[in-house]
Amino acid sequence: MRISDVLRRKGDDVVTIRSDASVAELLDLLADRGIGAVVVSDADGTVDGIVSERDVVRHLRGSTEPLPAVPVGTIMTTEVATCRLDDDLETLARTMTERRVRHLPVVADGRLVGIVSIGDVVKQRLGELQDERDSLVDYVQGGG
Repeated sequence: MRISDVLRRKGDDVVTIRSDASVAELLDLLADRGIGAVVVSDADGTVDGIVSERDVVRHLRGSTEPLPAVPVGTIMTTEVATCRLDDDLETLARTMTERRVRHLPVVADGRLVGIVSIGDVVKQRLGELQDERDSLVDYVQGGG
């Protein structure tokens, strides 16, 4: 299964935020959209960083300044792991596990085209397991 297949099923909508937006704006966006991470993009289609709930927590732990006024660019992760449309799901899952990240932006020709979460990976894998189960049940009930 390729990342392009995952995006075809889930859609390619990606929520982004500018690096100069405040953390208060970020928190509103995360809560309103029910998501855990946002791609930081100062120009249409670029991946300048990614900011997650985890980044907010890390900043809270070590900061004395009022967090809501802090720019997103201050707390975002700048070394962003990305994937390509032709990457396979197993490689993506391995990257997420090794890098300890739950969201990977999908990039094609240097432009942001989607995002895949660990939830997308699990959902896809569960679907594959169900298909395998159904095939085995059909085989057994069909007498071989």
